[in-house]
Amino acid sequence: MLSVDARGLRCPVNWARTKVALEGLRPGETLEVLVDDPRSERDLPVAAEAEGHAVVSVEWTGGYLRIVIEK
Repeated sequence: MLSVDARGLRCPVNWARTKVALEGLRPGETLEVLVDDPRSERDLPVAAEAEGHAVVSVEWTGGYLRIVIEK
């Protein structure tokens, strides 16, 4: 699983990094995104689904958010 550490970045910059990483994946592969912007809990999954990706999980872990997205 590929991982993007976007902690310290605000929306929409963290989505831009996520989108670039997703472009490099094959269908069915997953991407782990680490963020700490609270707005990302809602905004990032919505943006991913709008692009046709599946959000596998969204969970807070140790002060940051871990989002897993399947291309």
